[in-house]
Amino acid sequence: MTDKVVDASAVVALLFNEVTQEKVVARLRGASLHAPALLEFEAANACLKKMRASPGERELLLEAFSMLAELSITLEEINVAEAIALAERTKLSLYDASYLWLARSLDAQLVTLDEKLARAEKALRRGTERGKRA
Repeated sequence: MTDKVVDASAVVALLFNEVTQEKVVARLRGASLHAPALLEFEAANACLKKMRASPGERELLLEAFSMLAELSITLEEINVAEAIALAERTKLSLYDASYLWLARSLDAQLVTLDEKLARAEKALRRGTERGKRA
């Protein structure tokens, strides 16, 4: 089973049945999922934003959020000092850098819908591959 790190953007798409859900499902199929512990807070915050935008859907949104536990994501500790350095180097938020740090730490693929985070991950991967060839 392949290890993958899943970020909040991908998890929110899954939980709340967003249009990008199938794209995420396809990328996660058959993988062992990991995320920083902050994932729960980011997903909860997304739920709260959706509840504020659509108060009439409160119960449905809370029910969808409760499915987070069903996703079997292993929540991991992050080396915050290293994540700060990575955030500084990549110009990402510390939150996003935490997902990237974990993916690099586990040597796992990062699954995200966040374009900036995906670009940073790709750039770091290219830099690492160049370093291995040199």
